[in-house]
Amino acid sequence: MDDAPATTEATPLSQAELDQLTDQLIDKLKTVFDPEIPVDIYELGLIYKVDVSDDKDVAIDMTLTAPGCPVAGEMPGWVQDAIMEIPGIRSCTVDLVFDPPWDPSRMSDEAKLQLNMF
Repeated sequence: MDDAPATTEATPLSQAELDQLTDQLIDKLKTVFDPEIPVDIYELGLIYKVDVSDDKDVAIDMTLTAPGCPVAGEMPGWVQDAIMEIPGIRSCTVDLVFDPPWDPSRMSDEAKLQLNMF
């Protein structure tokens, strides 16, 4: 007799579910702002990668506008807190990466317009 707990595989997310979750993730990422720049981190291009598992575990790679950013220790937590507000998300990990380095070319046109950089 095998006393190992039964493992259940997650049902793959449908394209409709993934699309809806993607919209929710973007909406939540847009609620987090770099305190030195009046633009959200998504439009600034600070989000490099977002992976979502079928179990709705979210893994995010993000960067900062500069490695010496005064909120470097806090911003990943802000991102994690925002993402965990989405119903059904099981977990969220946020990793700070600095390769490739961020530069203003990563900003969206909306961010460039907000910062008068055209």
